[in-house]
Amino acid sequence: MALGGPGQERDQQRRRTRPVAVIAAAVVVTLLSALLVGLGVLYLGGDPASTGQGAVPLPGASPTTTTSSSQSSPSPAAPSPTRQVPPSAQSFAYQPLWPFASVAEAAAWQSAYRDGGKQPWHLDADETALSFTTGFLGFTEIDRVVTRSIKDDEAWISVGYQSSEGPASVAAVLHLVRIGQGDDAPWEVVGSQDSTLTLERPRYGAKVTSPITVGGRITGVDESIRIDLRQSGAERPIGSSCCLPGGGEKQAWSVRVTFRGAAEGAVTVVASTGGHVQDVERFAITGVRVG
Repeated sequence: MALGGPGQERDQQRRRTRPVAVIAAAVVVTLLSALLVGLGVLYLGGDPASTGQGAVPLPGASPTTTTSSSQSSPSPAAPSPTRQVPPSAQSFAYQPLWPFASVAEAAAWQSAYRDGGKQPWHLDADETALSFTTGFLGFTEIDRVVTRSIKDDEAWISVGYQSSEGPASVAAVLHLVRIGQGDDAPWEVVGSQDSTLTLERPRYGAKVTSPITVGGRITGVDESIRIDLRQSGAERPIGSSCCLPGGGEKQAWSVRVTFRGAAEGAVTVVASTGGHVQDVERFAITGVRVG
């Protein structure tokens, strides 16, 4: 006696293949779900487990203190090409230029000051700005403070000269910041706030090798731009270029400067112009580093 006909065999085959079809459908659904999740993550912009942002660069790691194009150091007046980082007891948010090379040097002065009152002028922003200008830069004709703006641990000191009757002329606005910790933290020159003579290259806080391109913009008539590269401890500039003619309204200028004998550490880049009334009538500075 026959056990079953063709219809019965087809029913049995369908019963055998149904579980396989169900499993295949489940696999397809799972794969589609995973694909949709992946596309959603890509659309939202990254790893759903990662919510942090990138670190803010140190001063000089971005072109705007990056000062703005008219800034040689950070200031409240405009964005700067160098970005700040939160200071700590052993760090400093700017490129230190003068008179201290580091937080450790400033702390050593604080200890000497507390013991015997050594060099109290470090606590005076005006005196520090003038000493930097007449002593470190050698601009002896620029011998007075014209205006000042001090807010918390930052100062903007306008230094200038008296050329004739009337108000004194401003040669530069120096940016100073207290370096170190405590109420007796000394003032440090970190840059300048520029206007009619700007330093845009090299980038503030950048690490450099010789030669470097120095450039910016100038407004004036029959100007003569001189570049000096200076380091603490060196009696003379480690590099110079003189003199580049300039003028007009915010006209771009640029020059290559070679330097020799640089020690590891900060270098102050100085652009100056004059010759109408006295040798130096305007200047701007920025800070870079070697090594």
